[in-house]
Amino acid sequence: MVVAGAFGVGKTTFVGASSDITPLTTEEVMTAPSESVDDLGGLPDKRTTTVAMDFGRLDLDDDLVLYLFGTPGQYRFWFMWDQLVLGAVGAVVLVDTRRLIDSFPVLDYFERAGLPVVVGVNGFDGQFPYSEAQIREALALGPDKPIVQCDARDRRSATRTLVTLVELALAGRATAGTASATPDGARG
Repeated sequence: MVVAGAFGVGKTTFVGASSDITPLTTEEVMTAPSESVDDLGGLPDKRTTTVAMDFGRLDLDDDLVLYLFGTPGQYRFWFMWDQLVLGAVGAVVLVDTRRLIDSFPVLDYFERAGLPVVVGVNGFDGQFPYSEAQIREALALGPDKPIVQCDARDRRSATRTLVTLVELALAGRATAGTASATPDGARG
């Protein structure tokens, strides 16, 4: 599973909260030169950033293990996304309603990748000021994209978001595996 989103939406926090193991992170302290490149608007406490990826593991059941790969958020690191999505079953795209515009390129990327996507609305400070319908309209999301309110800091909330993604991915595989039979017995 890939956990993606724009810069500063809580991907590293989400992977850390949901992981059964101590996550591997590539967080580095932001430098003065990056402050002139990265938009810190709305992120007054942001001091570190992911420069490669985050990795975690979540055991949902004895025979269902999720490997979690958190992407870096800055566009200059997006070249790594192509490698992180190889073999992925789906993606959680975290969004911050204070900066929804930053979510469009991320959602476009996963639309092109053809992966099942769950949109996780990260409620900073427990705030969810917009309804699902408002977020769906603002992001131009169809009904096939589940939207889940989550708190990236909370294990139960992050896990619930991942379970929604697993259910979506399994439903998609079941649908893809059911071809209709034609009258002559051939599979269509």
